[in-house]
Amino acid sequence: QVQLVESGGGLVQAGGSLRLSCAASGRTFSTYAMGWFRQAPGKERESVASISRSGSNTYYANSVKGRATISRDNAKNTVYLQMNSLTPEDTAVYLCAARHVASRAYEYWGQGTQVTVSS
Repeated sequence: QVQLVESGGGLVQAGGSLRLSCAASGRTFSTYAMGWFRQAPGKERESVASISRSGSNTYYANSVKGRATISRDNAKNTVYLQMNSLTPEDTAVYLCAARHVASRAYEYWGQGTQVTVSS
């Protein structure tokens, strides 16, 4: 079992930045690829970014490419999402998820942290 707890969300003005954190329980964090997703009201959940177990490979959705940076610290069991140049379209609940090396799907999800960008 892996428990994920996100933090760092809040209210920010357009053009501002936020750094989201996701702390994972357990001692096997490095065996999980990690992802950030978001869901806005009335919209489907969207993949935002993901990072491999070692951190050497990353993926970004086109909607955030160039504005977001995903990173991880395996010693701290934490994955981060730095978001810059925020726009109101980035307003959503941001969730982190973990996918074990032996799995094809994200198995564990956090509760999410709200990000609200005002214009």
